Amino acid sequence: MVKKVCCSEWIILSTLLLAAVVYSEHHGNPANELIDIINKNRTAQRLPLLNDSPGLGCMALQYVEECKGNCSSNNIVHCQPQEDDFTEVFAPNCGVELPTFGTISGHIVGCQSKYLEPSVVFSQVLIRDKKTLSLLSNKTHTEVGIGLIGNHKGPFFWCVLFSNGQTNSTFVLEDRGQGIKQKKGCFSGSSIPCSGGQRTNMFLNNIVTMGFLYIYLLKQLYLFMTI
Repeated sequence: MVKKVCCSEWIILSTLLLAAVVYSEHHGNPANELIDIINKNRTAQRLPLLNDSPGLGCMALQYVEECKGNCSSNNIVHCQPQEDDFTEVFAPNCGVELPTFGTISGHIVGCQSKYLEPSVVFSQVLIRDKKTLSLLSNKTHTEVGIGLIGNHKGPFFWCVLFSNGQTNSTFVLEDRGQGIKQKKGCFSGSSIPCSGGQRTNMFLNNIVTMGFLYIYLLKQLYLFMTI
């Protein structure tokens, strides 16, 4: 009977450990989660899915990094980078191959004094009026990229860039983005978790939880083997 209980505990805790690992891997980058939310919204409207472009995502991160510190008390971004910044600053910083630089067909920028979960960001920060909803539902869009940046005390900034270029042949990153040195924030299409901000703390908390679960599992296994 004791062995059955221990075995059951082992199975349950192993499942919890696996869930923690999956959660940490999937939720390490909220920009990727926002891409999923955007595509689910377009699917509900019977619109084509948008390709997740790391090149656009990296440039979106560059956009908000330039605008950080320009969030008003009513959460409005007062920042408009020059058009030339995309080709002369953002693209080179990301390693976007200039011959593949396509057309940016729209962008949405938002800020908030504190970190918000992706679903809340989508409904309350990015898609806040008919204009942004119309932009999201544009049938000519083919690709999308998202960047976000913030710190522990806020504010947080999000940027969504759309393109109507040919999928997988525009905004191509040199060496698949290996040359990008991401120091702050995160962008969609990247497997690198966010650096800085509340999301990093959540990720680290998951790692700590996994560690405690692992130690507990070893203790239970030892007791099981000695009975």
